[in-house]
Amino acid sequence: MPELYFSEEDVDRLLPMSEAIAAVEQAELALATAAGVNLPRRRLSVPQGAVLHDMCAALQRPERWYLGYKMYSTSRCGARFTVGLFDGQTGEPLARFAADRLGQRRTGAASGVATRLLASPEASELGIIGAGWQAESQVEAICHVRPIQKVRVYSRDPARRASFAAKMQTRLDVEVLPVDSAAAAVEGAAIVVTATNSKTPVLPDQALAERVHINAMGSNAVHRRELESATVRRADRIVLDSLQQCLQEAGDLVAALGDAPHGWSCVEELGTALAGKRGYNPESRLTIFKSTGLAIWDVACAAVIYENNRE
Repeated sequence: MPELYFSEEDVDRLLPMSEAIAAVEQAELALATAAGVNLPRRRLSVPQGAVLHDMCAALQRPERWYLGYKMYSTSRCGARFTVGLFDGQTGEPLARFAADRLGQRRTGAASGVATRLLASPEASELGIIGAGWQAESQVEAICHVRPIQKVRVYSRDPARRASFAAKMQTRLDVEVLPVDSAAAAVEGAAIVVTATNSKTPVLPDQALAERVHINAMGSNAVHRRELESATVRRADRIVLDSLQQCLQEAGDLVAALGDAPHGWSCVEELGTALAGKRGYNPESRLTIFKSTGLAIWDVACAAVIYENNRE
């Protein structure tokens, strides 16, 4: 069988958010039950400024084992993403994917999975800091798993946050308001998302509601931070996508907890929490999901696209 190629339009058509959320949840459960393997991201840079990132994973689904990789380059000219999928028994290459949309959707889906597990079932207000490409799928996924009625968004660019608010309000049919500060975005919100590439904290700890769940998904480098150390240290519960990868990339947590694994005894992985059905606790005042982005999410979503196309 010849290797297939899926364009960005194919991915958009064959990976609805509901199926992306289910795929990422299955991937996290697989990591907790020996039905999946994930290798952390590696980065290769050259003096001219471009960086090549690669990550790979294996996942068992009902039909077969899949192997896959994600590779992407970043530079001042932008980012370019590709995902490859292989048969886990024969090693046959099955498909390649243009993966900008795939990456956006799987990242939002991960926050959807964590929000469904950790946030109040009645949560109706969402505050988001960041108004870029990734922020769109964050709002979409969270609206899919919680009865969100109002979203407040802040970014440093007033025109960008206004455009984001108008676009998402039309797409999701919920009230989306641009606001002029991070504190205004998160004040009173039961769910908060940070979706920036900031090197310094963007979420003011003192502005958070008394009971709140945070999805911190923008930073995936040890020199970047979105959360204040005070926020991390007072959390009742910190859930990670991968301890191994977060030790290398979660600058928010490294700054607050140190860079030695024994300092992270207070954290747990999302797959373990899902497998143990340890969900929302009404006594918790602050929960955090730290997302760095895993290759096994890409493989799981690529497998869904591949199988949906065959159907």
